[in-house]
Formats: sequence, C-alpha cells, structure tokens
Amino acid sequence: MEFGLFDHMDHGPGTLAQDYETRLRLAEAAEAQGFTRLHITEHHGTPLSVSPSPSVFLAALSQRTRRLRFGPLVYPLPLYDPLRLAEEICMLDQLSGGRFELGVGRGASPYELAFMGMNAAEAQPRFDEALELLLQALRSQGSRIRFDGAFYQAHDVPVTMAPVQEPHPPLWYGATRVESIPRLAARGFNIVSSHAAAPMRALTDAYRAAWNSEATLPRMGINRHTVVAETDAAALALARRAYAAWHRSFTHVWRLLDAMPHTMVFPDDVETLIARGQALVGSPATVRAALALQVTQSGCNYVVVRFCFGDMTADEALGSQALFAREVMGEFAQQAVAAE
Repeated sequence: MEFGLFDHMDHGPGTLAQDYETRLRLAEAAEAQGFTRLHITEHHGTPLSVSPSPSVFLAALSQRTRRLRFGPLVYPLPLYDPLRLAEEICMLDQLSGGRFELGVGRGASPYELAFMGMNAAEAQPRFDEALELLLQALRSQGSRIRFDGAFYQAHDVPVTMAPVQEPHPPLWYGATRVESIPRLAARGFNIVSSHAAAPMRALTDAYRAAWNSEATLPRMGINRHTVVAETDAAALALARRAYAAWHRSFTHVWRLLDAMPHTMVFPDDVETLIARGQALVGSPATVRAALALQVTQSGCNYVVVRFCFGDMTADEALGSQALFAREVMGEFAQQAVAAE
C-alpha cells in the first residue's frame, strides 16, 4: 500500500509566499517520511487554490525534492492549448528526472471555466479532443503533428521535446461516476476519489471488472482530510477549526454568485465528514483503525491524505503529517495487504 499527499493549495493564515513555502516544506518532509506522491489542484478566482498555474509551483517542487513524484490533479484541459501544455509537461518531467504524474480533467466548476472565457457546455468535447492531441504530442518527438479537430488544429507542427517517461507520464483522473470507469480503464488511468467507502467500492469493483490486461492494476485511491494528534480531542479541535476555514474557501465562488455547489461531497462540518468515513481524525490508534476499515470497505489500493488545509499553520500540518508517518503508515502497510 502506497501513501500519497493531496493538497488543494488553499490560502492559509499567512501570505501567499508563506503558503508556497509551507507546501514545499511539507513536500520535503513527505519525501523523507516515505510518501510517494504529491497531487495538487488548479482553481481560478477562489482562495481554494493559490496554484492557478500548477506547473509553476511544480517546477519549484522539482528542485526541492529528489524522489517524490508529483503532478496536478488535475489540469483542466479545456483551459489549455494542448501543444503548449505538452511542452510544459516535458519540461517538468525532464527537470524532475522522470517524476511527473499527469492528472487531467474537464474542469469541475462551470463558474471557474466561465471566468476564463470557457463555455461549460463545451468542456467535455474539448477535454476529449485536447487529451488526444496532448498524448499525441507527448509521444511524437522528432516528427510533425497533424490534427484536425472541432476545437484544436495542428498542421505539420514539429515536435522537438519529449518526456523522460515513455510514451508519456502516468495518467490520473478524479473519478466520481461508475459510468466513466470503462473508458478510464481502457487508457490505464490511475484514479482518486473523495467518495465514502460504499460509493468508492462501486468504482473500484467496476475498475477491476473493466481491467483487461496482465499489466499491474492502476492505483485506485481514496482521498481524505487527515488530522492526527496525541489525543482524539486535540485532533478533533484542530480539524473542526481548519475544516471550517477550508469549507469557506471550497464554497467561495458559489456563495459569491448566490448559487449552490454542484457537489455535496463535502458537508458543512467535519463531524459529518468523519461520520461518513471521508476523513481521518484522531489519535494514531483511532486513525489506524478507521483507515484499515475504509481500505477494506472501499477496495482501494492507494491512500491519499491531506494534512494542510484551512487555517492550519505550518507547524500544525507538519506535526500531524509526521505523527501519521511515524505511527500510522508503517503498521498499516502490513495490515493492508489482505485488502488488495
């Protein structure tokens, strides 16, 4: 069982510069602690993300780490020129020595797409077309690309760059619907979801049923807000405060426009999130027990945890992460084998 980190990169209690430095410190610590990946988001017009250009932050990260793999979860492809994005991906993979992980999506918020001049009704066909062109560019060094789509065209465009990883870096997708699983499995996407155990089990069962290959099954990860402290009470107090601040950022755009969030995956309070099995909060013993149950019930083979969110300070996030790494990960890894 592998453990990775997820970070919305939401604005914390300090300055923007402090937000970035805190995340870089957490990544350096995570590498030493045995976490294998860091996944970050891209959002626009909201304090939910201070990484509206993930590539910029990830370029800095590539120079502060040596083993940790990393990538966006996700690049909203309708907002990108696929050929230019392919060049950025090649740069990041080369800068990191082949540690880049490519998460893609169509864009979760129609309002954020609109902020960038994009019609949300076109998001899915644009995503499908952009992905085809992007992957073609990543595997075409030394040749010329021809592509004639409804949204994107390339007429004998020379490709001069390539990623370290062939034919392209590993693919990731934020999965929410069972109906999308066959097409994701066909391309070998790794998936991550914030669903509770039962709906996540529907995704993992569908993925295993659709996986028609002798290759290693891709990673199917659960994503959890996580706070670990010496006692359950201390962890809950910190989680309650930090989650409330994070949830204000999560709903910022929707409240600004007097609308309802398109997803109710995240409730207003952390107690409900815990009760649903979508958070890991407590002492190491409490978190170990909750995580073992969630892994078994969800059928996942990858665990993604988020330690830095809301108004949490750097020291609070670093302490929670260190406690999890020291007293949860090692013991849990041995328990998790039977859940595969």
